[in-house]
Amino acid sequence: MDLDNPALFRFASRAVHAGQPPDRSTGALMTPIYQNSTYAQPAPAQAIDGYDYGRTKNPTRHALERNLASLEEARFCAAFSSGMAAINTAVLLLKSGDHVVAGDDLYGGTWRLFERVYRGFGLTFRFVDATDPAALKAALSPATKMVYVETPSNPLLRICDLEQVAAIAHSAGALAVCDNTFATPYLQQPLRHGFDLVIHSTTKYLGGHSDVIGGALLTSQEALHERIRFLQNAVGAVPGPLDCFLVLRGTKTLHLRMERHSANALQIAQFLEVHPDVAEVFYPGLSRHPGHAIAARQMAAFGGMISFVVRGDLERAKRVASSTSLFALAESLGGVESLIEHPPSMTHASIPRELRLQAGLQDGLIRLSVGVEHADDLVEDLRQALAAG
Repeated sequence: MDLDNPALFRFASRAVHAGQPPDRSTGALMTPIYQNSTYAQPAPAQAIDGYDYGRTKNPTRHALERNLASLEEARFCAAFSSGMAAINTAVLLLKSGDHVVAGDDLYGGTWRLFERVYRGFGLTFRFVDATDPAALKAALSPATKMVYVETPSNPLLRICDLEQVAAIAHSAGALAVCDNTFATPYLQQPLRHGFDLVIHSTTKYLGGHSDVIGGALLTSQEALHERIRFLQNAVGAVPGPLDCFLVLRGTKTLHLRMERHSANALQIAQFLEVHPDVAEVFYPGLSRHPGHAIAARQMAAFGGMISFVVRGDLERAKRVASSTSLFALAESLGGVESLIEHPPSMTHASIPRELRLQAGLQDGLIRLSVGVEHADDLVEDLRQALAAG
């Protein structure tokens, strides 16, 4: 039976098995790490199953790409050496003079790539509130070739209506691109809602153990995938086989981890919501979140990311972020261990302060990646940190 087929197997079964049949030569259940750069060919230009050079194709990477495509219910996947390499390859689909409309609440590294790298190559960018359909429509121009969003967004956990955004992009003849890293394919599948391209940093929840860097681009459009595959090979930002093996190890438990991440995060968000030292909480699982109804409709649960604003000044927010025990003060997210960070001075420091404030990213903002520890212990850790700060 086709273990990759969503019509035959549910998500949990595909997470464990898709793209990973037992090894043909040994019966090994775990996909081997094919740590090689080249392949013997029986005759010139007659590569076995297309394996001629490691940058072009690797069996471990191919297994990961099949697995991720099955989970995202995409026809095609291309894996990359980092999430930023995947985003960079998506931008390489464009040409000088093209215009991109993007959400104004994006990961700082994405903003930096757009503004400080590709603007110098003749691309133009307009950052707007992607949750506002009128703002998206007003930002479109005849040169718009891509509409780029995150939902939930990083770090303010804003929620876009995926079907609405896809329709707006397509009305301008533009590609609809979604960074689905925060939600993962277990909670949300943008291709189902009309998106053309989905991006993941596999470093985060897909890997799940803070021990690997990687990225992926997924689509169900063959022509788009062929262009991405060409760029993957031509530019060469591919993951090594050990990295692919580690992400495959991670996706086997993705469904289990996301359920615990989401349950823990909801309990913590409810605690923060009523804490006197917290001015605002951003978590789509809270009923007062402006995107709650949309998230409930297009997500299976609300994820493990929370942001909140500490009452007081910038320095107090830094003190709180530095006072936890279970939450490690660190960048990144999506691992089994809980992390805390201060976006204005860490992950989003590359964005000028005035632009951060315009987008709603306040100096007192703290971001949590809620892990799979006991929720009560995590709540108590935050309680003492808020008291200490």
